Amino acid sequence: MLGKGTMAGFIPTRDASKARRFYEDVLGFSVVSDNEYVMTLRSGTETILLQKVSDFKPLGRTILGWEVRGIRDVVIALAQRGAEFMRVEWMEQDELGIWTSPDGKVAWFKDPDCNTLSVAEH
Repeated sequence: MLGKGTMAGFIPTRDASKARRFYEDVLGFSVVSDNEYVMTLRSGTETILLQKVSDFKPLGRTILGWEVRGIRDVVIALAQRGAEFMRVEWMEQDELGIWTSPDGKVAWFKDPDCNTLSVAEH
């Protein structure tokens, strides 16, 4: 039933201005609408709704990720635009922060609210 629908991701933000700059300038999304509760961003068929909240505690895990082709090129391009890729002590990551998992490759970065995002190639 939902398998043919389009999915939207919801991400909390305490500072919508900072989040907007990050999601527009670093990740390449465009603002579709903005009101006192949410800012709707879109890139192609992907939609993210930034939920404007006064406070929240970021989860200690990935909340949203993208499947990409050519993960090294994507990580380099995002880093050049300002994304800072995370280092995890117990993982063997390459010089860009990419970890080779049993199923593919993944790299993590945070948005201005410390929400963990990822890019992966399987």
